Amino acid sequence: MLRTVELIKIHPQFLTLRVLAENKIALMDDFMLVDMLYSFLRLNVDPHDSLVQQLVSEAWLRIDRFPMASLSKFSICLSDQHLQHSPLMGHITSIVDQRLSSIDDARILTTLMISMSSLVSPRLRDALISRADHLLDTMDPSNYNNPRRVVQFLRNVKHSYRPLLEKCNKIILCNIPRLDAENISIIMGLYQSLQFNNCDFRLAVKQRLKELIDSSTDPFSFTKLFVALAPMASQEIRDGLENTALLLADELSAHQALAIAEALEEIQSRNLSLLNKIALVIQRNLHCYKPVEVARITQALFLLQYQNPELFTKLRNILVNFLQRSFFPYEVTMLTRVLSMLPCPRLDEGVISRVDAVVTQCNLNDLNTISFAVAKWVRNDPSYRHNTPSKYVRLLQTLNRCGHERLQTADRLDLVLEELKYISGEWFEEMLLEETMVTLKRMMDQINWTNVPELALFLTRINHLCPPLMDRIASMAIKDIDKIHHSATYATLLPFSVLNYDPVQADELYDVCIQRFTPHIRSFDPHLLVLLAYTLAVADCFPEELVKEIFSIDFLGKLDAQLETLPDNLNMRTRLRLMELNRAVCLECPEFQVPWFHERYCQQLQKKGNGTVSPVQQQIHKMLGEVLGGINYVRVAVVTPYFYTADFECILDKHLQPLPYSEPSTLQISDRGKVHWGTSSVENMRDELPPGAQRVAVDFLDSKSFCKNSHHMKGEALMRKRHLEILGYSVVQVPHFEWNSMELSTPDAWKDYLKKNLFRELSS
Repeated sequence: MLRTVELIKIHPQFLTLRVLAENKIALMDDFMLVDMLYSFLRLNVDPHDSLVQQLVSEAWLRIDRFPMASLSKFSICLSDQHLQHSPLMGHITSIVDQRLSSIDDARILTTLMISMSSLVSPRLRDALISRADHLLDTMDPSNYNNPRRVVQFLRNVKHSYRPLLEKCNKIILCNIPRLDAENISIIMGLYQSLQFNNCDFRLAVKQRLKELIDSSTDPFSFTKLFVALAPMASQEIRDGLENTALLLADELSAHQALAIAEALEEIQSRNLSLLNKIALVIQRNLHCYKPVEVARITQALFLLQYQNPELFTKLRNILVNFLQRSFFPYEVTMLTRVLSMLPCPRLDEGVISRVDAVVTQCNLNDLNTISFAVAKWVRNDPSYRHNTPSKYVRLLQTLNRCGHERLQTADRLDLVLEELKYISGEWFEEMLLEETMVTLKRMMDQINWTNVPELALFLTRINHLCPPLMDRIASMAIKDIDKIHHSATYATLLPFSVLNYDPVQADELYDVCIQRFTPHIRSFDPHLLVLLAYTLAVADCFPEELVKEIFSIDFLGKLDAQLETLPDNLNMRTRLRLMELNRAVCLECPEFQVPWFHERYCQQLQKKGNGTVSPVQQQIHKMLGEVLGGINYVRVAVVTPYFYTADFECILDKHLQPLPYSEPSTLQISDRGKVHWGTSSVENMRDELPPGAQRVAVDFLDSKSFCKNSHHMKGEALMRKRHLEILGYSVVQVPHFEWNSMELSTPDAWKDYLKKNLFRELSS
């Protein structure tokens, strides 16, 4: 912040303002008072300046009579002074709550919404959303800042309210030609925080950003352009952006260098010259960065596999110093997580003490993150080979206790689901999962249409079958399906399909969800529609209108365009699901006359993938050879039509006698455990069998084919069985828990098991 003497030198008008204001505060009207305070803060005056303090005090005395325009501007002043949580902001929030219906200006309302977002209750949040929704319909659609502020409010309160988001997005889309790289970058960041993907927006901003390339030549505008465009640009455009970044690197500020470094990590750049330049800028500005920024820098450079031991040593020391002085739980958590990424022979006791001091204030997600870090430290500690050092044991015990207490004292389902949104890993599954399920069942009466999709996603992600919770989800979805956004039907149906659970009302659940989304099929993002259709296919459900839409030329063209803008992992997942959906429709719904157009894609996957083979599969192969009379009676890793891969295949004649293959089959495994796939399997499948003979596919089902808390088989394993049977196979599935059981602990027992299952399948 600037002092008076400095301000007079930089802003001559400041002296005029100050002279005007001093001794005349009480005489100012409300508009002048707030405008004067606003002007001082825009000039970067120290908030502790005596005149600023006098203006704030006078404003507080008059606040109840302020018109809404002045109240809105005053709220900005408080935010500039980091007083978002102050009693004064609380007073403003109360005034807005009482006078909300009188606010008719979208700019005034949206400004207030952002300023007081940290203090609003769920009731006031919903009222603000409703009022904003109304005012967006009445405002000038060329004012894109109002919908942008609404989206920012939704991000701040962590409430992804889809109808309002889509309305804001529609207004923003109309203004894309007027947006600069900075505004685009801000909006993209907000959408990402809200997990709001919109195909039309991404395609439009991609085109707009490409248009801005030639005019974005200064460090500020170029940095915004690079961060927004590089992750979704073609390789040719990325190369051009990296070349420009190299030329501008010496002019970048500390924070611009950080932004470029994170974007380079996102695109996994291997431009060493640019990385070295950015690292130099970062290194000479290390004193400028805040704790979380140093953590972000360290993470980006580490994930880029950047080789600079000296820089990483400096970063590590800075992280340790920051951590030992920090008392913010979110900050300690992030610093701890990033510190654990770096090699360290022995951890400073001060780090452990600081982490131990804040864990009681951490939420479940933070506790889970810290547990990851502690596990890494334990493994890397030289004394770990002998015993786990007591300092780690005590910290882990504290983490466990805090996690259990937080769950046991929780009383709001929405808050619990927010904390559980990104949790995963061994510590959570071993220490907290059981308690989490108890907590969710305790709060079952709080499950309603607003949290059904979030809870359904959580159960799917943790792979946990819980009939009471899923029955409640089904009944709430059926009851209030019209209130659930059409795009949320995907999340709602996911656990029922993936975990292969049919509630009592299963047919009704699928029917109402299909009726809900069908009228909106063309408004879905293409990738989400593919994921939805695949989820339904796993459950053996193929709505004709949905299938025909996805396999239309127009839709596939739009999907291709969208895939170019998506992150690589989502791009690859969507392409895989489209192939699997194409296969399912061809096999199960030939009447739809959808062509199979993934032959080349599957061949490429096969070449890249060369799947691994486990010791258990090697063991089963050997046993099958002995059961059937020789290794030439069994084929391994057989690729079927439509590119399923059966672990093992054999042919039994009408008398259930094995038939040999013309060529002996050997399980060829490389040193790295890779199977060498054959290309003749698909052709062999088409060979005619002797009358009455049957092909048998033997599949080993590992733990991924079952729910984690039971031996209940998941939907994809059942769909695979259905499809292999359509292809003419008798399918024998060998669950891992049966093969590895105490009952099957000898070669004879394994062979008897295979005989019984092989011949029982065929005789039935």
